[in-house]
Amino acid sequence: MSNSSRSDEDKAFHARAMDAAIRISLLALLVLWCFQIVKPFIMPVLWGAIMAVAIYPLFVKAYTAFGGRQKLTATLITLLALTILIVPTVMLSGSMVESSKALATDIEAGTLTVPPPSDRVKDWPLIGEKLHGAWSLASTNLEGALEKFTPQVEAIGKWFLSAAAGVGGGVLMFVVSIIIAGAFLVYGRSGSQAMETIAARVMGKKGGTEFVELAGATIRSVAQGVLGVALIQSILAGIGMLVMGVPYAGVWAGLVLLLAIIQLPPLLVLGPVVVYEFSVAETVPAVIFMIWSMIVSVSDSFLKPLFLGRGMDIPMLVILLGAIGGMILSGIIGLFVGAVVLAVGYSLFVVWLDQEQHDSEEQASAEG
Repeated sequence: MSNSSRSDEDKAFHARAMDAAIRISLLALLVLWCFQIVKPFIMPVLWGAIMAVAIYPLFVKAYTAFGGRQKLTATLITLLALTILIVPTVMLSGSMVESSKALATDIEAGTLTVPPPSDRVKDWPLIGEKLHGAWSLASTNLEGALEKFTPQVEAIGKWFLSAAAGVGGGVLMFVVSIIIAGAFLVYGRSGSQAMETIAARVMGKKGGTEFVELAGATIRSVAQGVLGVALIQSILAGIGMLVMGVPYAGVWAGLVLLLAIIQLPPLLVLGPVVVYEFSVAETVPAVIFMIWSMIVSVSDSFLKPLFLGRGMDIPMLVILLGAIGGMILSGIIGLFVGAVVLAVGYSLFVVWLDQEQHDSEEQASAEG
């Protein structure tokens, strides 16, 4: 009797285990399927949410000024953001397209010429002599120079093509993200309450609310103090290069944006451009452009204190790792999202560690 009862219990246990395994497998399959469906939209939606959080205080002020019309306010802010994104992009990409067309036409017609280098190029440290020799060869015998440096020219051409394709896709992703951000702004309050509810379920009511507030403050701090300043520096650098007629100004402005986000001075890009301008332009415009480039490069020293939130002590190494890792993972839009997400994760982790230490100290004092 005992063996029969035990056998029945074992059968019932195995049946329940099998039933639970099937349910869990089906649920996991459903979750995986849903994830694969929404995977292409994760980055633009995440960036849209970040932008919505960053500009929400501005939305609240505009919302009050427009008499409480949420949809109208969100629409106007979305159109303004699209204008700020699209106008410089069209200007810089237009410059790049025109330069590329002119270059292709000259190559086909056989009229492409390279101006001879100045003797001052020889005085440049480390690379002066070699650069002067290669430049002189290109100015007198362009075909011979291209044949001599064929592997390097092909590598640079492939890089430019891939970079142009990546920038085009990135701009489209930004446009979609801005529209998503406008939709988030309309439902900002309900979205904030939903996030607090989720965080409260995970961390408790008090801790969840504090963590949501900290995440919002960190997003605004990084978006304004790091990404916003980098975007301003990139636009100013692009305007200066457009005025000076620098070829492929859009590409160099994009590199300035990349360096500014990872906290490197834009002068690393603008410096060689300044040298180029001194070689091909008149002295006075070249000097003015040099001063402009120096102002752009150091502008973060007075822009960051204006935009960076107080109390947001985030190491620049965290921003650097987030930006580079995000770009490797998700392309140009990951450059922005990665920096913000890693900064938020770092801030929440530090607060969690401080909270654990605080609770341990309170427990020790209570026992003492």
